[in-house]
Amino acid sequence: MPAPSTAPLTASLPPGITVLERGWLSANNVVCLGLEGATVVDTGYCTHSDQTVALVQSALGAQPLQRILNTHLHSDHCGGNAALQVAWPGATTHIPPGQMAQVTQWDAYALSYTPTGQDCPRFKADAALQPGTTVRLAERDWQVHAAPGHDPHSVVLFEPQSATLISADALWENGFGVVFPELEGTAAFDAVAATLDVIERLGPRTVIPGHGPVFTDAPRAIAAARQRLQSFVAAPRKHALYAAKVLLKYKLLELQHTTVPALQQWAEGTPYFGMLHRAHFADQPQTAWLHSLVADLERSGAALRRGEALHNG
Repeated sequence: MPAPSTAPLTASLPPGITVLERGWLSANNVVCLGLEGATVVDTGYCTHSDQTVALVQSALGAQPLQRILNTHLHSDHCGGNAALQVAWPGATTHIPPGQMAQVTQWDAYALSYTPTGQDCPRFKADAALQPGTTVRLAERDWQVHAAPGHDPHSVVLFEPQSATLISADALWENGFGVVFPELEGTAAFDAVAATLDVIERLGPRTVIPGHGPVFTDAPRAIAAARQRLQSFVAAPRKHALYAAKVLLKYKLLELQHTTVPALQQWAEGTPYFGMLHRAHFADQPQTAWLHSLVADLERSGAALRRGEALHNG
């Protein structure tokens, strides 16, 4: 796996904030140190959990971890929760409202892990990150804002003094996360647009995205995100194709190498693929469709094939 890095724009971040840039399988981790105690925002994917614990331990030094915050409960943002709870059993975990019952009962389908064909070890949640409130991180009050779209329960965190935004998957430097409600037939593109409006009104000078490096040109990123959104609104099939490739690439990132038949078997057992195929690509057999997706990943360099073996590109 690629070595994680500390975000290069540390000079533009508030004191006490360290960003561990993790790549695409694991979301970035934001470590916050202050008199109120140590907190980590988002915890990566479960296959990286040992590395996540080691990285957080290194960032904390002698301090114990007191809180785990999740911007949303996709597997790449909370897959390290369970390991961190074992390493620091006194830490409390705070999640966006709306899924507390699903976490308590551990409904892996409702939490998206079964539909996406991804894994997330069971963890406990102690409290909700309520939009309209603030949370103390690195001795500053961060506003909690609802950020539906990519995930209906997602939140972003904003510190007004430094104008720093933890944007999760609501805004990347070059886009935003797959709009998962749309894959289930729930209209959510308008929610993406509304969240981009919220971020624009906040006026961040520094953005800590869920994936990719910290960046400072928020207006450019918002404009690019809106342009991308409009292309999806105009052609929902384009978004569906993008989502299918993201799910395949994500699994390939997790496995690093597999075979085409094994990947096909995984896809056939992953509910989102069936939904996408029925809704948008029923004009072609599902097996042929999957092979065309793999071929697209190969052409882009995202996958490498050697015989039946398929490798992460």
